[in-house]
This record gives sequence, C-alpha cells and structure tokens, in this order.
Amino acid sequence: MRIDKFLWFTRFAGSRNLAQDWVVAGHIRLNGRRIERCSANVKLGDVLVLPMRSRVTVIEVLGLPARRGPALEAQACYRLLDTSRDDALDAAGETPLARPQTNT
Repeated sequence: MRIDKFLWFTRFAGSRNLAQDWVVAGHIRLNGRRIERCSANVKLGDVLVLPMRSRVTVIEVLGLPARRGPALEAQACYRLLDTSRDDALDAAGETPLARPQTNT
C-alpha cells in the first residue's frame, strides 16, 4: 500500500493531499530511511517514524486498512513502539522543563 494512503487511512493525516505533502517534504522515515516518494510501499512489519506536532511517534504496521474507517479500526492497523519522552518523564515524577537550580 502507498504510504500516503496508509497515513490517511490510519488517520495520521487529515487528507491524502496533506499526507503527500508530509512525505514529499521528507519528514517521514520508513524502516530508518528517509523517504520522499508518495509511492513508497508500506507492508506488514514496517516501522514508521512520524513527526507529529508536539512529539515523534514510532509505529509498527500490523495491518493494511482497506478504507478510512472509524478511529478504532484505524488504530488496529498499527502499534505504538515508543512512548514520548515526556510520558516517560511524567511516570518518573519529573517534568520535561525542569532544570537544575543554580545558586547565583
């Protein structure tokens, strides 16, 4: 399946044109390689790195959707591999903006 269709079907992009722009700009990584072609194929087991607005999302492709269906149907097609750094810090009781205090 083409990567632009996959991003649109799984609801990472609001439209297929936005997905195409995202790919052509070179922001997407497929199995560790930067891609710039909308026709790049996505298959089961592939790993995608997607820079979202406030974080980077890493997913593994579990299925290829047949349509742009409901969100639950789309979420069944991928698995999150990496939680954001902020979530890990929150679980540890730290804040991402915390800096050591200096006495001046």
